[in-house]
Amino acid sequence: MKPRLLPLSSLIVASLFVLPGAWAHGPEQGWEAVKVLQQQLPSNAPGKKAIMLTVSYAPGQQSVAHRHPGAVMAYVLEGTVVSQLKSEQQPTAYKAGEFWYEPPGAVHLVSRNGSETAPAKLLVWTLVDEQRPVTEPYKP
Repeated sequence: MKPRLLPLSSLIVASLFVLPGAWAHGPEQGWEAVKVLQQQLPSNAPGKKAIMLTVSYAPGQQSVAHRHPGAVMAYVLEGTVVSQLKSEQQPTAYKAGEFWYEPPGAVHLVSRNGSETAPAKLLVWTLVDEQRPVTEPYKP
């Protein structure tokens, strides 16, 4: 079976909703790289979109607190990433080869590179409502 591909214009418009909220940033590094690897509308999940992307953190870089409207699975490709959901007592450091799951609606209080000298990179997969972004701002 051939994968269902979205027209290029749809991908460009959809990426406008996906990328800005997912970008990592730090006080001195500026905007960090988020790269959408693929985006699909799964036929067995009407109204949902599946997105696979990478998030790269420069040394010492962090994301602002945010919420994920859809389920998220993250896998550390490189370095160490420190993560803490609002439901967790303490931040957890994940090293290359380790992974975690975030349920829909999870508030991500901490997401940062665990190193001040080496980069870190995540592979992220999410399933979200078709019209929703991967991340939304979180205001306590």
